[in-house]
Amino acid sequence: MSSATSKLNELIEITRDGQRFYQHAIEEVKNPQLQSLFRDMAQAKTQVIQALAVKVAANHDQPANGGTFMGKLREVYADTRASMSKDEDAAYVAQLEEAEDRILHAFEDALEDADPDVRALLVAELPKVRACHDRMRSLKHSQ
Repeated sequence: MSSATSKLNELIEITRDGQRFYQHAIEEVKNPQLQSLFRDMAQAKTQVIQALAVKVAANHDQPANGGTFMGKLREVYADTRASMSKDEDAAYVAQLEEAEDRILHAFEDALEDADPDVRALLVAELPKVRACHDRMRSLKHSQ
């Protein structure tokens, strides 16, 4: 597996962490508006994962199909924080915003030393990643 493929698979795993976290949060929050937002965010993550997976497959490698330990740990932490919080929804928003930070930083870091063909893909996907990040940051600061 090439270093480019390895980096793409790492991004797939980190993005999948976010996707799964949003799907989990949909079941945990009570606010229908948040549930709808989280569905949108999970869908955005799915689209990014698909774009990255196509590139990995084009390199004749297997796209990552799991997430990371850190991603699962963040979910457990969010559940714990929410259970002890007066505002469970805000606890999930805060943790999801941190997950967005992780995804954005991973993409920005990967972009710094990416091969030209991978760079083109990351540049194309970065606006979606940034939009999700900014949306959750705004939501967190509005609460």
